[in-house]
Amino acid sequence: MIKVVCVMLPTSKSFLYFDSSEFQLSLNDYVIVETDSGIDYGVVKKESYMEKEENLPSSIKKVVRLVNDDDRKLLSDNDEKASKALEVAKKYSKELGLNMSFVDCYYTFDRNQLVFSFVADNRVDFRELAKKLAQKYKTRIELRQIGVRDKAKKVGGLGPCGLFLCCHTFLTEFNSVSINMAKNQFLALNPSKINGICGRLLCCLGYENDLYTELKKGYPKVGSVIDTPNGSGKVTSIDIFKGIIHVDLKEKGNLEIKKEDYCGSIE
Repeated sequence: MIKVVCVMLPTSKSFLYFDSSEFQLSLNDYVIVETDSGIDYGVVKKESYMEKEENLPSSIKKVVRLVNDDDRKLLSDNDEKASKALEVAKKYSKELGLNMSFVDCYYTFDRNQLVFSFVADNRVDFRELAKKLAQKYKTRIELRQIGVRDKAKKVGGLGPCGLFLCCHTFLTEFNSVSINMAKNQFLALNPSKINGICGRLLCCLGYENDLYTELKKGYPKVGSVIDTPNGSGKVTSIDIFKGIIHVDLKEKGNLEIKKEDYCGSIE
């Protein structure tokens, strides 16, 4: 068993587990940690607890220490320098005629790397830009082309539900979302209703999709023709929560029947 802690790295919005054997950490503690790209900082999102070694990656790294006053000063200085570097990168990219929109920029804690994130419609040859930035800042430069969903995750904002974006607050990865999920939940296929601020389908369409799939079992498909006590008719809609099937009987008008009275489709 190893004492571990779950830490969110604010720079990448990723959640990682670290060996915290030497510390008893609490929720929202700021810590300095070892990462694959060097020393960085993060926020504790799950306090220290004991975990079996087989449930952890073999290369789990350690918490170095709690953030101290000197670290906070350095972090503030890093943020200020990164903000200025972002403006320089925008200027250079414009001079080089590169079609790219920068999202953010940050230094790793130890300043061994300066990372820029940007979005673009097509692949961008940024080798000359990286060279100019490296000459100016004398450190390793990384330019990451990200998608619009990743941009929303980094920038944040409010969704159509009025709450802060799921991707910015708690989602650790993007799951596949399809238009069939919207259809499965009887949602109007209006882009303004089913797309998020990133312009892609709402991530939350996947939250209840399995429930709708289960509840729809035993119901006829909308548009199918079924037999009813008053004759055959076409299914216009179903209400899975009330257990009602709406049927159009043409000359006889509309009819509501309960799910238990449904015996099967004619076609």
